[in-house]
Amino acid sequence: MADDKEREGPDITVAEFHKKIKDAFEVFDHEANNTVDVREIGTIIRSLGCCPSEGELHDLIAEVEEEEPTGYIRFEKFLPVMTEILLERRYRPIPEDILLRAFEVLDPSKRGFLLKEELIKYMTEEGEPFSQEEMEEMLSAAIDPESNSVHYKDYIAMMVIDES
Repeated sequence: MADDKEREGPDITVAEFHKKIKDAFEVFDHEANNTVDVREIGTIIRSLGCCPSEGELHDLIAEVEEEEPTGYIRFEKFLPVMTEILLERRYRPIPEDILLRAFEVLDPSKRGFLLKEELIKYMTEEGEPFSQEEMEEMLSAAIDPESNSVHYKDYIAMMVIDES
């Protein structure tokens, strides 16, 4: 159980945000030199409870990268940007009821599931398409191997971040 100090409320301090950001960053700072591989930034941001789109993530990386990109992000450039994001509560996860309505739109016959082929079609041909890697990651978590389908209520329950 998380103690009260870890819960995000209106009274969380900047110092507490800095600690959370530093702790998350350090997990990926394999050289212990206050830098992380640029490819880890999305994982770090998501571990802090933020869910930016790929486009938003790309913009964020551009904001914290060096003038001449090195492939690494320095903590001192990442910290103020991430602190502002957390203070402004940007990139909040989508609430469970909205996710459910989105899946229901894709399931007009109200079966409660989508076939793997249907999901692949929607995720690669509609809206902001998933990359091959994102698609494989989602399918490995979402698809029930016995029915070869996604029972979306179960998947949403697994995906949703409990903010209470």
